[in-house]
Amino acid sequence: MDVRAELKYCSISAQKVRLVIDVVRGKQVEKAITDLKFLHKAASEPVCKLIESAAANAENNFGIERGKLFISEISADEAPTRKWRRFGARGRFKPILKRSSHIKIVLQEKA
Repeated sequence: MDVRAELKYCSISAQKVRLVIDVVRGKQVEKAITDLKFLHKAASEPVCKLIESAAANAENNFGIERGKLFISEISADEAPTRKWRRFGARGRFKPILKRSSHIKIVLQEKA
């Protein structure tokens, strides 16, 4: 049984989120949440919330125990980039790119 959850338009770039999701890929849910709580990255909080949400979906909707779940797939894709502008010296234009990401997770039950 696959349990899916998705976080859209997270205001952290996909490159920074991928550093965090590489740490938890393939781990059990409880171990992944513990690891993320002690990781000093900004992306660890939304990823931790997403894992907890997927685990809660599994418990409430499918009756699967949290201890039996592990992360089978997790990915971060690019979302739309907000383009801001700032004007610099001598009439120059300084673009600012605010990147965002979509994070997807699939949990499975250990047999």
